[in-house]
Amino acid sequence: MHQQEHTAGGARPRPVAAAVLTAASAVAAIVLAAWGSGAFGGTTVQDAAGGYLSATATPVAPAAAAFSIWSLIYVGLLAYAVWQLLPRALASGRQRALRPWAAASMLLNAAWLWAAQIGSPSVALPVTLVVMLALLAVLCRMLVLHLSTPAGSFLESTVSDGTFGLYLGWICVATVANAAALVAALLGIAPGAARPALPGGTSAAAVAIVVLAVAVAVGVALALRGRISPLLSFAWGLAWIAVGRLTGPLGMPEVGVTAAVAAAVVLAVAIAARLRAGRRPGPTTARRSKEAPA
Repeated sequence: MHQQEHTAGGARPRPVAAAVLTAASAVAAIVLAAWGSGAFGGTTVQDAAGGYLSATATPVAPAAAAFSIWSLIYVGLLAYAVWQLLPRALASGRQRALRPWAAASMLLNAAWLWAAQIGSPSVALPVTLVVMLALLAVLCRMLVLHLSTPAGSFLESTVSDGTFGLYLGWICVATVANAAALVAALLGIAPGAARPALPGGTSAAAVAIVVLAVAVAVGVALALRGRISPLLSFAWGLAWIAVGRLTGPLGMPEVGVTAAVAAAVVLAVAIAARLRAGRRPGPTTARRSKEAPA
């Protein structure tokens, strides 16, 4: 199912079928997200996998309020799903390259929500981590594609670059939390704050994980050419790890303070990188102005 796109080299089919599949993937992701929240009577994510995916399961699990970022991400995905059906997007070579990866990211998100419902932590946690790593790889590929070709408009930069940038930053945080949940399960550490005590060295390990994550984020920031959306959602996740450890039932002040400082560092690096990119003179100024929101 293709429409013809006329170019200097002749007619080329527009990927209508691929665009429709991408839109359907967005709908599937949103419906399964509602199911994962318990809207249709399913088990909520925080209660799935033996509770290891809850906001108090591990020292690096963000507080429950952090997950509200999914509302923004899903709105962005829905906006992208609609926008990429429009004639200009159908004619875009950039979106032609991005569209299969966008659909894959949304289907993998749906797959993660399904995997979390498997039941036994010994099965659900490894499967969810594998799916999460695949999703992370897909979003990283999308970032490379976004960086390699400039957005054609402010709107494209917002709904494509911005949406999937936020998605990537949050999935980075979620991957760390998912991996920590699996490690806790393998070590036989019960989830939640009700356990009598954490094994010695747990706080130090959590602090090390946060510091390592920030080091990676700062390094990535240098390659993002002033794009801030991945760093904003990454800083958001770190901030809510801080809130969870400083005010939640799983209190770990050393982890909370480290995560708070880390969030501030990432946010500062993001703003500095954006300002630096905006001040660069040269012929690419118009390109950067289109990409500013991302």
